[in-house]
Amino acid sequence: MTGHTQNEITIAAPVDLVWDMTNDVESWPQLFSEYASAEIMSREGNRVTFRLTMHPDENGKVWSWVSERETDRDALSVRARRIETGPFAYMNIVWQYEKVPEGTRMVWTQDFAMKPDAPVDDAWMTDNINRNSKTQMALIRDRIEQAAMERRAVPTLSD
Repeated sequence: MTGHTQNEITIAAPVDLVWDMTNDVESWPQLFSEYASAEIMSREGNRVTFRLTMHPDENGKVWSWVSERETDRDALSVRARRIETGPFAYMNIVWQYEKVPEGTRMVWTQDFAMKPDAPVDDAWMTDNINRNSKTQMALIRDRIEQAAMERRAVPTLSD
C-alpha cells in the first residue's frame, strides 16, 4: 500500500506574497508551528537542499531529515522529496499555487510509503498528514493574510 494526501487552502493575498513567504525555507520556523529549525545545506539554481528539525514530540523525540525542493515560478509549482527518508520508503511532495478571485489557492499533494519496519503504517500516516496539513495551512494562511494587511497599511511615498 502507499499513502496519498491532497490538501488545499485559499489565502486572501496576492500570489507573489504567498509564493515568496512559503518558499523562503529559512523562515519556515516562523511560518510553520512544527519546525524548530530549517538549515540550508546547498542551493543550485532553483533547487535547495535543507535540513528540517521539528520541535520534540509528546515523547520528547526530535525528528529531523534532509529534503530537496525545486521551484518553478512560471508554473507556480514546487516539487520536493526527502533525501533522508527516515521511516518513509519515499516521500514526494508537490505544492501548486493558483490565482483565484479570493487571492491564492495553495494545494499540497504528498505521495509516500512507509518502510515495513516503520512504527506506523501508510493509513496512519495518511490520517496524520491530512490532519496536520489542515492545521499548518490554516496557520500559514493567517500569517500570510496578516502580512498582506500590514503591507496594505504601510503608506507609500505618494500618500
